[in-house]
Order: sequence, then structure tokens, then C-alpha cells
Amino acid sequence: MGPAGDAAHTLAAAMTVPSTAGMWFPIIAFGIVYALIASEKVDKTVAACLGAGIVIMLRGISYHKALTYIDLNVVFLLVGMMMIVGILAQTGFFEWMAVLVARKTRGNGAAVLVLFLVLTAVISAFLDNVTTVVLIAPITILVCQVLELPVIPFLVLEAIFSNIGGTATLIGDPPNIMIGSETGLAFNEFITHLAPAVLVIMVASIGAVLLLYRKQLVVRESLRKRIEKADPAAAITDHKRLRRGLGVFGLVLLGFFFGRAVGIEPGIVALAGGMLTALVCGSDIRDVMGKVEWNTILFLVGLFMLVGAMQDRGVFVWLGREVVILTNGNLLATTLVILWGSALACSVVNAIPLTMAVIPLIQTIQPLFAAQLGITGDAAAIHMQVTYPLFWALSLGACLGGNGTLVGAAANVVIAQTGRRNGYNITFAQFARISFPLMILSIVISTVYLWLRYFVF
Repeated sequence: MGPAGDAAHTLAAAMTVPSTAGMWFPIIAFGIVYALIASEKVDKTVAACLGAGIVIMLRGISYHKALTYIDLNVVFLLVGMMMIVGILAQTGFFEWMAVLVARKTRGNGAAVLVLFLVLTAVISAFLDNVTTVVLIAPITILVCQVLELPVIPFLVLEAIFSNIGGTATLIGDPPNIMIGSETGLAFNEFITHLAPAVLVIMVASIGAVLLLYRKQLVVRESLRKRIEKADPAAAITDHKRLRRGLGVFGLVLLGFFFGRAVGIEPGIVALAGGMLTALVCGSDIRDVMGKVEWNTILFLVGLFMLVGAMQDRGVFVWLGREVVILTNGNLLATTLVILWGSALACSVVNAIPLTMAVIPLIQTIQPLFAAQLGITGDAAAIHMQVTYPLFWALSLGACLGGNGTLVGAAANVVIAQTGRRNGYNITFAQFARISFPLMILSIVISTVYLWLRYFVF
């Protein structure tokens, strides 16, 4: 086996792992709920909430402990942004944006798709992915309706690109925020080491999408001529409310950018912004709250509890121990297992608990690899040769893995519910047919990138 393998088994044996007997109930419960969601036989919200309720009632996790696993930052962010979007929608803002985009692209279907995907990725690098899709989706639906383009592929691809774009920066996706917080890796380090991979993934993905959907992106000449004559300004129905709403939205964006510096989470900023928008625009709060997709909120709450039960029973710690044994103390193998393992896992479970479990695992095994490479005591060398490949593998896997299925990321769920509300039902299978191949493509590119950058050059 060799010294590295012996050290790996010693380290793995030293890791505190709860009894595997207690893990099976939450795993089985999650598997059943996941199967129901994938089958489309039961509403996603009903399946998730019922599953969480059964797990709690049968003592898979205590009620109070389950509540601690609900990410209120995500919940508040969704509620606040849905309130703002609902109010802006009443002013004709999204119709104005849709006509403007259609005119600027001259009704070219391929140009519209590329514009939306690039815009989604760039915005997601600096704003939360959920916020991005909540803003982009209504505009997309209207543009597609005007130009008679396929709505569902556009929406699914925007969810995918929101997750891709969010991978590029420290603030773009929750796993990156957690990694930065726990490791001290700086904002510039995330951009320097992750943005190149993200750019390659974006270009490759756009190329694949254009090749796949080229026939569906053709717009009739009569529609293109009609768009050229359209006046975007005519879509605005309430200029006063629009100005006030956009003013508050500007403050919310500033809060997103600078809130973390003073310890204010985006969820609180969005929720307060939603209430302030209702106040300054004179909107009836009951009507505004009626615009919130409560089924989406409850679906995520149920998933948070189910995944929390698995985390509470030590499922992710157990997986981490198995990774150490599987790779036999090989740094490249460990890096790739973390990349692919987190990507496949995050296709079916929320990335936040998985990232929480893997971060301490990586921090624990770093000394093993430092000793193996003979760089113990050299902080700079450990950072470059051990810290970077392991943590960037986790970031790429956790962030991009969310593109695997409909339940892999909150942005996916939100985009699906937005589509359904507008008459476009995105099924689990429809989403996966588009998203899973692109997720695999992005992880393959990430594999080559990590190997070349940290093990070849």
C-alpha cells in the first residue's frame, strides 16, 4: 500500500463517523421523495414537505434541529425579490425590457439566446443566482412569446448559466462564500483561479447549445419586421410607480454589494427592499404577498429539512471518510474525486450542507499531502500545491453540480416555478435532458483545467 496509503487509512480511521445504522432512514426517505419528484406523479412541494414531516415524526431528526437547517437567507431573498418583481411587473417594466431586447437583436433568435445567457452569467457572478433568474425569467418569457421562440429551453439554459456564472467569484454562489469564509481565500483569488475555467465552460456550453437548437432559433421575417416598428416606451403603464420601484431596487442592489461588509445578509436586504417597494409604490401588501411563489418557498423548506436530516446523521462525514480511503492518499485522485463526487452529489442534494461537510475534510487532509510532498512548514507552497487544487475542485463541483437536475440548485426550482406560473410546465425529465449533459461537459472541462493548471504547469 505504501506510506501514503497507510497515512490515508490512519487519518480516515481517526475521523469521527457516527454509526451507519442511523444514516439509512434519512437516506431512504430522501430517495423516496426524490423518486416522487422525478416521476412527476406527485407535486414537488407536496413530496418534499410530506417527506420532511414524516422524517421528523419518525424521529429521523428533531423538529427544532430540522428548523436550524432551513436557510432563511435563501427564503427571505426569494420572498423579497418576488415582491419587488411582482410590483415592477404591474408597471409594464418587463414588457419594455422584452421589446427593447428584441429590437436590439433585430429579432435574431441566436443573438437573443446568447445575449440572455451571457447576461445571466455575468449578473450571477455578482448577485445571488436566485435574484438573477427572478429578474431575467419574466423578460425572457415575453421575448420568446413575441418572437415565437421555444420558452422552456431558454428558461432551463438561464438557470444553468446562472449557476455557471456564480462559480466565478467569491460572492456568486453560497459554496464559494462558505469556502472563502472558512479558508480566508480572497475575492481576487477566486476570480484569478475560477474565472478562466468558467469562461471556457461558458464558450463551450454556448457553442453546444447553438449547435443543438439552431433550427428552433429561426424567427419568421414578418415577426422581425414587426419588432423593428415596435416602440418599447409604449409598454410602460405607470411611470411614477416604475421610478419609485426602480429607485428602491437600486438601493437593494447596493445592499447586495456592500451588505456583507457590515454583516447584513442578502436575504434581509431583499425582504426589507420588498416591503419598502410596497410602501413607496402604494401597493396593497396582500396583493403583493399574493405574487410570492409560496409553493417554491415550501418546496425548498422541505428539501432543506430532508438534507439536514442526512447531515445530522453524519452521511456527508461518512462519505468524506470513504473519499480518503478510496483515493489512497493520492492528491490528484483526491482532487478529482472531490470534483466529481461533489458535482454528482450536488445534482441531487443542496450544495450548502455538502460544502459544509467537505471543507473540514479538506482542512484535515491538507497536512497529509503537505508531508507527502515534503513542503511541511512552507505555507506558500502548501497554499499553491495543496489548498488551491482541493478547494477549487470543491467549488467547481458544488457550484456546477447544481446544474445536474431540477432540484440541484435553488435557481433551478425558481425558474421552473416561474415557467409553470406562466403556462410552461418544466418537468424533471425536460430539465435533466438539457442540464445534465451540460453539467457533465462543464465538469470534464473543469477536470482538464485542474489537471493542467495545478499538476502539469
